[in-house]
Amino acid sequence: MSARAPSGTSRLLRELRSLRVLLVHPDDADGQELRAQLQRIGCQVRAFWPPTDKPPEDADIVFFAMPPVIAVVTYEDPTTVEAVLRLNTFAVIPSPVKSFGLLSAVAVALNQAQKGSEREKYICRLEQRLAAQRKISKAKSILMQSRNLSEDEAYQVIRDQAMSHRATTEEIADAVIKANDILGLDVKQKK
Repeated sequence: MSARAPSGTSRLLRELRSLRVLLVHPDDADGQELRAQLQRIGCQVRAFWPPTDKPPEDADIVFFAMPPVIAVVTYEDPTTVEAVLRLNTFAVIPSPVKSFGLLSAVAVALNQAQKGSEREKYICRLEQRLAAQRKISKAKSILMQSRNLSEDEAYQVIRDQAMSHRATTEEIADAVIKANDILGLDVKQKK
């Protein structure tokens, strides 16, 4: 194993020091220990109890509230595990809270939350591309039937128009579809 941590890990550990942590926990020994450990890591901790319906939105990590959630569990049983899963927790720390494992739990939760956010953005981009491809496909079908073109020729028309109008192929496809709808050409699509 290399003595040097990968740059992504180093960046993540540096980010831990600037985290705004919201701690929703009774002010008991566990709550105080958890707060102290988070402050030792360098996190900016705000603690309150009892929980409210909607926690403040300016937190990076929330302990026992909204994502990324780090659950503090007293014991393991099927009901507790089910609750932890239902809360969509990113990490779990045992009660009574000790310093061991807290840094790892915070790092894992932050890492998983960031990866989840990146996945959501990626999925959104894929959905947009898929919608664009459907639109282009529909416009090609309209051009193929209204102008008696092959699929390649129809796409070339869309592409040429996009280049000459400094627009995207999706924008041209949208214009073709709208023009078809406005003119009422009633071109039926092949399925």
